[in-house]
Amino acid sequence: MTRAQQVGVIVGLAIVAILTILRATDPQLMRQAREVAFDEYQRIAPRAFQDLPVRVVDIDEASLKELGQWPWPRDRMATLVDRLSEMGASAIAFDILFSEPDRLSPRTVIRDVPGIDPSLLERLPDNDEIFARSLGDKPVVLGFALSNEGNYRPEMKAGFAFTGEPPFHAPPRINGATPLRPQLEAAAAGIGHISLNPGDPSAVVRTVPLLLSDGEQLYPNLAIEALRVALGASTYVLADAPDVPDTITLIKIGDFVVPVTAAGELWLYVTPDRAERYISARQILAEKGASPEIAAAIEGSIVFVGTSAAGLQDIRTTALGQNVPGVSLQAQTVEQILSGRFLSRPDWADGLEILAIVIVGAALVILTTFVSPAMALACGLLITALALAASWLAFLYGGLLLDPLAPIISGSITHFSATAFRFLVIDRERREVRAAFGHYLSPSLLYRIEHTQNALRLGGDDRELTVMFVDVRNFTEISERLAPTAVVAFLNTFLDALSRDVIANEGTLDKFIGDSIMAFWNAPVDVSDHAGKAVHAALAMRKTLARLNADDAFGFGHGQSVGIGIGIHTGLACVGNMGAETHFNYSAVGDTVNVAARIESACKEVGFDILVSESTAGLAPHYALLEAGALALKGKSTRTRTFAVMGDERLAKSAEFVELKHEHGQLIEALASRSPATREVLRAAKRKAAGLPVDLAEFYRRISRRADHFLQRPSAAPPRALSDRKTLP
Repeated sequence: MTRAQQVGVIVGLAIVAILTILRATDPQLMRQAREVAFDEYQRIAPRAFQDLPVRVVDIDEASLKELGQWPWPRDRMATLVDRLSEMGASAIAFDILFSEPDRLSPRTVIRDVPGIDPSLLERLPDNDEIFARSLGDKPVVLGFALSNEGNYRPEMKAGFAFTGEPPFHAPPRINGATPLRPQLEAAAAGIGHISLNPGDPSAVVRTVPLLLSDGEQLYPNLAIEALRVALGASTYVLADAPDVPDTITLIKIGDFVVPVTAAGELWLYVTPDRAERYISARQILAEKGASPEIAAAIEGSIVFVGTSAAGLQDIRTTALGQNVPGVSLQAQTVEQILSGRFLSRPDWADGLEILAIVIVGAALVILTTFVSPAMALACGLLITALALAASWLAFLYGGLLLDPLAPIISGSITHFSATAFRFLVIDRERREVRAAFGHYLSPSLLYRIEHTQNALRLGGDDRELTVMFVDVRNFTEISERLAPTAVVAFLNTFLDALSRDVIANEGTLDKFIGDSIMAFWNAPVDVSDHAGKAVHAALAMRKTLARLNADDAFGFGHGQSVGIGIGIHTGLACVGNMGAETHFNYSAVGDTVNVAARIESACKEVGFDILVSESTAGLAPHYALLEAGALALKGKSTRTRTFAVMGDERLAKSAEFVELKHEHGQLIEALASRSPATREVLRAAKRKAAGLPVDLAEFYRRISRRADHFLQRPSAAPPRALSDRKTLP
């Protein structure tokens, strides 16, 4: 791991830590994003509407138009209660406040008339008393609202039982309430609060507090109080989480068990608003009475009385994005309890989401730093898909609310940050490598050196290299008859074309020396079969030059051609960055380099364009090679055995070359023994050579003049593969 990579990992993990802490604090923005995701789930798969025994008697626009503006006199509300009771309603819950005296009561109206006998007032009816008498023997639940003024607390009609310590500090706080008319409060069978989202700034109602607390007493909401009255239950049973004080996990109402949040809130799982849920109040109060269909719908149902008229300002927004009357959500709360379809966000959800951020973030940091941003992106997309799928399936089949956005957003931020850091810092070194080596290495070698630690450090290593030198024949003559600009154009064409063959065969271009090319294989990284690839590159150069000459690419005219000599040697050399700290070249030095250069020069003496040393030939035995003699190279005390490269593996297996190799072997034996039959054997070899695609006439003319080159051998023993002349490649 490089220092830049170490810093990248540290920076990436620091970002993951920050995101983890941010999620642990759970700011409002993250909560809102999570809630929007849960809303989308409900919109895709809302709770299916069921025709359950829950109805809403709606004081709608049509009712106001027919019966008069709101508020109605309470004797009319008494009539409404009487008729609903007669139809068999199991509970009647008012999502309406009755906190002030009825201003339409006859007693109230006459009291304000000057000169009225006070004794007359006592004989006039009072609508609140009429309403209270109507409530007295019926299953009616009245609602109250929260208030920040006064210290009124409504009378609780139900008891509470606890499996542990009373969780008085778990539900939302109630500081005060709107007072009910005393006679109505006393006559009601149940009392519950009508607040749907107290203290929540969001317009969307996602959870309903089933309980409120003043620290000493719990207060149920209208929906569960209506259910309790309908069931004839007298007590709520509350269960808390083991070893976690002031929490609520379950509320039991009769035989119904309701899972809630730790604060006693119910996640609303709503259905699209349906007309079947509503009955207009005017249909109940019709002079001729309600129709049989209406009576059948009311019988045995829990009835909520509320308003949907626009001017009465009781319109709420659901998770489905629909605007509905607030009383509809009270009814849906009971419907949800009766259907047994609940949503819940388990206590371990936060921990799981935080752990997911840590694991996903750390994985993306490692992938981005050590593999590639593209791989990290692919893994990030896969993680996103898996997170969405897991969250969706948990919602669909388990009613669990697990946030898919926290790990996805955190992972995206981590990936972006790690990628940016890698581009700006970590990949800078690789860009430097690419800039330094881009013109000298193949893309595959570039990739490998980019991922090699300390690739650009100053210094050298001893490695086995295969070194190649290429030189233009008769360059002095060519340059003398060309203008300087034409010489440059010629060299650019020549060097560009032949250097491509080096790079294509995973070689490293060391330098251009005038009309010469120096290249080597097996550095800066290991190259398998480096000797064979060097020989293959030389054969490719031969074809490239033939094409250039045929196309007159140098502009010399079709009667003139350019020739080259190529020398290749394999051995130990020192290779690395050589020069100053701020300006250096990647090069190779040593005896191996000198021998390769001398072999290239010997091509003129041998009369052939490609020569390789014995060590290179031993590592490339499958090519078509013929022994060219042991040459006395400048600066070497012993002769160097060389081989001429005829062609590739396919030529080596051809019948023509097999016959030539046999005749050539006999020629070598004849030369070594100074046999009288040498000339005859030479003629036979020339005849066989005529069938090959390379011109060997000059090669064999030179052999006849160099008999002494086949009488001496290098002092070092040849490789096993070449020790027997009969097995020469």
